[in-house]
Amino acid sequence: MEADLVRVEHELLRVVRSDGEFLTEVASHLIRAGGKRVRPGFAMAAASTLDADAQPAAIEVVRGGCAVELVHIGSLYHDDVMDDATTRRAVRSVNSEWGNLRAILAGDYLLGRASEIASELGTEVAGLLATTITRLCEGQILELESAFDTSRSVERYEKSITGKTASLLSAACRIGAIVAGHPRNVIDSLTEFGLTYGMAFQVVDDILDVIATDEQLGKPAGNDLIEGIYTLPVIHSMRNPEVGSELYEILGGPISIDQRDTARDLVRRGGGIELALESAQSWADQAANSVSDLPDTPGAQALRAAAGHIVDRAAAPLG
Repeated sequence: MEADLVRVEHELLRVVRSDGEFLTEVASHLIRAGGKRVRPGFAMAAASTLDADAQPAAIEVVRGGCAVELVHIGSLYHDDVMDDATTRRAVRSVNSEWGNLRAILAGDYLLGRASEIASELGTEVAGLLATTITRLCEGQILELESAFDTSRSVERYEKSITGKTASLLSAACRIGAIVAGHPRNVIDSLTEFGLTYGMAFQVVDDILDVIATDEQLGKPAGNDLIEGIYTLPVIHSMRNPEVGSELYEILGGPISIDQRDTARDLVRRGGGIELALESAQSWADQAANSVSDLPDTPGAQALRAAAGHIVDRAAAPLG
């Protein structure tokens, strides 16, 4: 898959190229900053789950993965505007470098390019990507509606991350499977894998926001608390009688950097990290189980390995 991921990088840079040099520079900014390319990787792994010989991915599969990745990157441009972020992937954010208006328009451009690619892959893929963008927006709106809400429930949290994160990973797997021409039962299994893996992925990401450093994250740690986004470890810790009352005194409105650091320490001591890790592991187990009946091909092995190691991402900062 390593060679295929190199093809993804070239294709991403190719498809965002514009007649204007400035737009090309802005649109390719985060692509050049790098990334794990989880979504294209999942599209290619899903496409190859019935391929015992692990052949190079068809260009249609590569482009399908790129379409989902462009939606993801475009959403990051918009997120950074909403968060007034200054860094992303250890580089200056687009809004910080070129301003909010250009960041918004460049994000829209990336979504447009993603839609063009999807339309070339057929009606079903085009419709799926459009639905995924809608779900992403719904998840983000739900999160904004819960800003500074100390009574945010686990159910509302999970509904939000289903849209803003899991739907994209689910779409990546489904698009790869559709383009590869897999049977419907296999397409559905891979779709379920992407969804449940995506839930685990976001829970782990939210744990890292509490326990990791700026350097480990490539962006400011604890930013969710500053923005009033109370994620699963925070929700659980607020219900802990030992630290909950202190958290309630701090949270619920704008806070200082010192208050953020105090809140992060309380969450670490309040048992929320451990409970969130249990939730992430449960979602990861569901992901692994959803592809347990697939043949033991390199593609299926890659997906099972991803599910088996997702929670390990939180292990290093815990030390």
